[in-house]
Amino acid sequence: MVRIRELQTPVGKEQLATLASGDLVNLSGVLYTARDAAHQRLVARLEAGEPLPFALENQALFYVGPSPTPPGKIIGSCGPTTSSRMDPYTPLLLEQGLKIMIGKGPRSQEVVQAIQRHQAAYLVATGGAAALLAQCVKKAELIAYPDLGPEAIYRLEVEKMPLIVAIDPDGRNLFARGAKEGAPLEQEGME
Repeated sequence: MVRIRELQTPVGKEQLATLASGDLVNLSGVLYTARDAAHQRLVARLEAGEPLPFALENQALFYVGPSPTPPGKIIGSCGPTTSSRMDPYTPLLLEQGLKIMIGKGPRSQEVVQAIQRHQAAYLVATGGAAALLAQCVKKAELIAYPDLGPEAIYRLEVEKMPLIVAIDPDGRNLFARGAKEGAPLEQEGME
């Protein structure tokens, strides 16, 4: 049976402990955007002992590079990018207190183990629903690396962004479960 959870960022362990792989989540609050190039810069700063442009503790990262903002809009379309490209950087960011990652596609075993070790969660957004996800963004502010264009880091305030828990704090992995069962996941109770 699919459960629908309301989740507010920044998140604590208590909130995350209620999540299970396969749950639907309506995420509200603050999240930060970061793709490959931004991840590389964040990790370089950490390795150099320099402070990050924002605190990661209990925060969420959305793997997205929004399209240009149309006149009169808060943000352009903002669909998830392939999360595995961030895998080399993710364990170190989780060590810094990162609690939620949002993207699409499976993660490496190393990342799954790091998610479990740090009691975090990986949520997936539906690819191809970038315009819908943009409607959930209520405010967008450039935070760092403007030279990266759409891959700059933005602070977003979102309301009821529809997501799915792919990997929960206990390491249960929706992608592994689906592959093991060899069939689409059943969605009982959906109207």
